[in-house]
Amino acid sequence: MPLSHKFCIAPMMQCTDIHDRFLFRLITKRAFLYTEMVTTGAIIHGKCFEQLSFNKEIEQPIAVQLGGSDPADLAECSKICSSLGYDEINLNIGCPSERVQKGSFGACLMEDPELVKDCIEAMQEVTSTPITIKCRIGVNERDDINFLNEFVAKILNPKLKTIIVHARVAILSGLSPRQNRQIPPLKYENVYQLKKEFPKLEVVINGGIKGVDESIHHLEKVDGVMLGRSPYDNPMIVSNVDSKIFNETDLGNDRKSILKKYLQYCLVQNDSGYPLSRTLKHVFGLNRGLKNAKKYRSLILETMQKNNLEITQDDLISMV
Repeated sequence: MPLSHKFCIAPMMQCTDIHDRFLFRLITKRAFLYTEMVTTGAIIHGKCFEQLSFNKEIEQPIAVQLGGSDPADLAECSKICSSLGYDEINLNIGCPSERVQKGSFGACLMEDPELVKDCIEAMQEVTSTPITIKCRIGVNERDDINFLNEFVAKILNPKLKTIIVHARVAILSGLSPRQNRQIPPLKYENVYQLKKEFPKLEVVINGGIKGVDESIHHLEKVDGVMLGRSPYDNPMIVSNVDSKIFNETDLGNDRKSILKKYLQYCLVQNDSGYPLSRTLKHVFGLNRGLKNAKKYRSLILETMQKNNLEITQDDLISMV
């Protein structure tokens, strides 16, 4: 199956782990999935084998997102990720958190396009796996269209085919990562203009997109969309992605069937050493909008605490 970025689910720290991706693959077979961001230091020092693992039988297409700014380290990590079978390696140039800035990577890299170019080229030299980037429209007070266009012009090379753009400026001080996802205004027109400026570049838009209908609207202007918090908080909003975006048959939108399969997965993972607190947190939003949502969430919390999913699974399934 050829890779398509028409609909992607964003990399999110402490969210898009192997368990969350299993859940999404019960709902959509075509959405492009991403890992959490994994730093080059964690890979090089061998502290992230769990974060890098994925199920080749069901998760693909899937990309790994790397965080780092040293070309040599990124090259080494790209070789490792390529050997694991990822379909894409994405470089994070959009995270504004202070912790990431202290590591001299993420959104602050947009202020050093020459270094970004060196990083991308170093990664491309060691693997045939596609290298992509995820960035913001700008940094601090620079959120004008020219800044983004000039940045991309400086880093672009013939092998760089895809750029994912969060349509907000990154404020590097004074705002938390969560506030950076909410306070800076969305400027979708900057991303649309980028596509006009570089028509051969695959441009994927990210930021504030709530569902499939909004995604279809954006696809009139760009090549792909990426959703993050909205599908994580309400996974069922992607249940018709395969039909509406890809013109293929949906996997189905039966919440009970999806939850039953996922809870069985949780039991198996629990026997393998993954606590229910790690796996059940991903289904808090599976009955979003239903009348007994609060009771459902309370029972999930109780199940985590008591480790008694064998007892509560039928009640949970009855609530969706």
